[in-house]
Amino acid sequence: MKKLLIIGGVAGGASAAARARRLNEEAEIIMFERGEFVSFANCGLPYHISGEIPERSALILQTPASFKSRFNVDVRVQQEVIAIDKVAKTLLVKNLITGEQYSESYDALLLSPGAAPITPPIPGLNTPLTFSLRNIPDMDRILASVKQNRPRHVTVVGGGFIGLEMMESFHALNIEVTLLELSNQVMAPVDIEMANMLHSEILAKGIDLRLNTGLASVEQTSSGLSLFLSNGESLDTELLICAIGVKPETRLAVDAGLAIGELGGIIVDEMMRTSDTDIYAVGDAVEEFDLLTGEKCLVPLAGPANRQGRIAANNIFGGHDSYKKTQGTAICRVFDLAIASTGLSEKRLAKTEIPFDKVYLHGASHASYFPDAHPISLKLLFNTDNGKILGAQALGRDGVDKRIDVLAVAIRAGLTVYDLQEMELTYAPPYGSAKDLLNQAGFVATNSLKGETCLCHSADIDARDDSQVLLDVRNPGELLKAGSIAGAINIPLDQLRERLNELPRDREVLVFCQVGLRGHVAYRMLVNHGFKVRNLSGGFKTYQAVTA
Repeated sequence: MKKLLIIGGVAGGASAAARARRLNEEAEIIMFERGEFVSFANCGLPYHISGEIPERSALILQTPASFKSRFNVDVRVQQEVIAIDKVAKTLLVKNLITGEQYSESYDALLLSPGAAPITPPIPGLNTPLTFSLRNIPDMDRILASVKQNRPRHVTVVGGGFIGLEMMESFHALNIEVTLLELSNQVMAPVDIEMANMLHSEILAKGIDLRLNTGLASVEQTSSGLSLFLSNGESLDTELLICAIGVKPETRLAVDAGLAIGELGGIIVDEMMRTSDTDIYAVGDAVEEFDLLTGEKCLVPLAGPANRQGRIAANNIFGGHDSYKKTQGTAICRVFDLAIASTGLSEKRLAKTEIPFDKVYLHGASHASYFPDAHPISLKLLFNTDNGKILGAQALGRDGVDKRIDVLAVAIRAGLTVYDLQEMELTYAPPYGSAKDLLNQAGFVATNSLKGETCLCHSADIDARDDSQVLLDVRNPGELLKAGSIAGAINIPLDQLRERLNELPRDREVLVFCQVGLRGHVAYRMLVNHGFKVRNLSGGFKTYQAVTA
């Protein structure tokens, strides 16, 4: 009879425990969790703070009692594993309630310690009004402070997933929010032009968004906190949330002599085995391989952790399953918008030797003539040698998850932009369009690869010289409302054929419209009349986002 010990619950550990029992009814399975809760929806914590998930109990997925009754797993909460002896194959465990220490032997060991919030060495940061959010006790402390102190202003440090969700949660509680982000954008997985669209939404909701601004020091005052910022400014607030990021929890692995990678995570092979063949590791604490580049990466997401837990359990009980790398598919709601990404961003691709290009599209979530159609902005990145899809980012109110999920599958399957043209996706006016946004992305990218259209991008517009002329084919009313690019000639598309003589034939024409479609029509017209032309991908809307 095999004895499996699991350190840590939540996504990876709990998934492994449940899978292990389904595979083997006779095995002894013990799971140790130093906290009070073994299986909870940590991604739902911000939404309980906001009140959107009203019942705290909804976040608790399994209890020690339910794990025992359903899976016959011995779950020991508030018991911390303090040492691993991989030679003797034993754990030293401390009961955090009684202080008692005891030893437990194993045949196989699974590590699922997760990741801990990064706490930078900022003077004064450790105050009773400073919080991070990792688990239910953290959430309870934040809610208790809000109830007791009734803050009118909260500052969130960090514009990642947790930071954005906490910003939204406090806004829902009618508390003023300042969001500090040290870099030039929130939501690091996406590129700057997509993030800029998100910045507009954040500012429109009244958030005090401060980019390129870090926290230098904190001072507690009689009325709350005084924050001193990296740009020399100061800010008074009443509650501080640190959401700077997370780092792998590896103390046990390091002390046990397990191999640790350059990124600071536990090294595992494709079967989720550590450098000790009887010890497996999963989740946020391990270094993974990127699906597209093969490079090591840290991806603290629940989906990969759950799959890794299942694979580790399979292999512990005789299987030979492999984890097929990570592509980092993710989505975040920010007020009325969703922003999502999969695969590689342009900034990551720029650091590789992969030849790539990009196209931008701005379409509708479903048929534009049907009520409540909302715009979606899509960025698609692809390999210029073979057309393979390398990454995608999308932003909009509705239908963003559908498009990114389809593209995530396409990347996993090694599909190309040529395949996007042929994708047969569901269509009815309330749900989509006869030519879906993804089909259109395939058309545009394919036209570019085949040379049927020559694209330019915002950087090309700003770098133009006297050998080029800029042509805006939108209607005059659009220019009055939205403006244009300095130096552009305006000839509306429907007048272009009769006004070709106004364009110089000895200069390249860089044409643009609002989102790129009319620009393409103008491109084909001009090319057929002997002009040298390039069309601005994504049009003026993308140019505005890039140059915001």
